[in-house]
Amino acid sequence: MICTLCPRRCAAVRTETAGEGFCAMPVLPVAARAGLHFWEEPCVSGVRGSGAVFFSGCVLGCVFCQNGRISRERWGRPITVARLREIFEELIAQGAHNINLVSPTPFVPAIREALQPPLPVPVVWNTGGYERVETLRSLEGLVQVWLPDLKYVDAALARRYSGAADYFAFASAAIVEMHRQAGDFVLEDGLLKRGVMIRHLLLPGALDNAKAVMDWVAGTFRPGQVLFSLMAQYTPQPGAEGLLARRVTGGEYRAAMAYMENVGIVDGYCQEAGSARAEYTPEFDLTGI
Repeated sequence: MICTLCPRRCAAVRTETAGEGFCAMPVLPVAARAGLHFWEEPCVSGVRGSGAVFFSGCVLGCVFCQNGRISRERWGRPITVARLREIFEELIAQGAHNINLVSPTPFVPAIREALQPPLPVPVVWNTGGYERVETLRSLEGLVQVWLPDLKYVDAALARRYSGAADYFAFASAAIVEMHRQAGDFVLEDGLLKRGVMIRHLLLPGALDNAKAVMDWVAGTFRPGQVLFSLMAQYTPQPGAEGLLARRVTGGEYRAAMAYMENVGIVDGYCQEAGSARAEYTPEFDLTGI
């Protein structure tokens, strides 16, 4: 295929076994772990865990990514569409509340095929937010829960950390499309069955960017339409420089939480301060693959 799935629109040549372009992934999936994951928001992990499939490759490649081994180094095992379907069914048999597709965008065609026939649990699209609306429309009816990041409004920050100065234009349009497909969020017995939950990871020294993200969310959606998750788990990665070499301070996070309340975002979550712990980064050891 000549790939234009993500906003980078590399027009890279991708075959079933090899790929070029930004993500350098083949058409068939490459994954590094599949298992019950307990470190999502409570409405996603529940008590039995979220059935998370961690795909390799990424359309963003953020310099601060805690999953850098699979996102930037592209480590993982190639699998077939049939094996991907088996993985979904194995996770459901283990009790997973949902099937959680982590960084799935490079593999949209294969995932569409693997999701037929429909699964008996919600499908979660867990993404960095850098998506093309046209690609999302190809998933209509297959995804029930959308879990996008909204990392940046600040274009300079998006360019510096993710090489994507146009991030906000694409991510904001993508989130509106996700809400169009899923509708207002639906919680049953504390679990998210349908809807959109927007995540924002507060970065060191980037409080103004976080405020701009929350301004957009509060100005675009009314209470009861989407969930919002403000995260404090930023962890400096090896080789981090400048502001990224430190954690978010307590003062920065308290200011972000206060701003979230002040702009009227009432549906969602604030992570506990001190949440930057190792367990948020799973072992990418091919478990379940």
